[in-house]
Amino acid sequence: MPLNTINTSNAPQPIGPYSQAINHKGLLYVSGQIPINPQTGDIPTRIADQAHQALDNLLAIITAAGAQVTDVIKNTIYIKNMNDFDTINQVYSTYFSEPYPARAVIEVSRLPKDVGIEIESVVSNANS
Repeated sequence: MPLNTINTSNAPQPIGPYSQAINHKGLLYVSGQIPINPQTGDIPTRIADQAHQALDNLLAIITAAGAQVTDVIKNTIYIKNMNDFDTINQVYSTYFSEPYPARAVIEVSRLPKDVGIEIESVVSNANS
């Protein structure tokens, strides 16, 4: 079964040799999204605003693939500072509701473009 790539101008274009997402056998694998505004290239400074932008980028790709936020199975969130965990959770809870996707939050020393957050997802996609 061939791999189907997903690409939308409503999320930042890849900054390396990867696809925004790959749709394969009913699963959508969304590459890590950082908080770049796809129209302006701007990156917010506040972590809450970065979380919103990263999640908006993620959902733009999910939507372009024909899936919905309720189809998200698992998220992996990379953050530069675990002290931002509560703020990120507050923002995250405005995007997802019960039953919540499985999730991991991992503190890392550095992320692309020195942002504070990156989020990747696995999504159930019957449209594949």
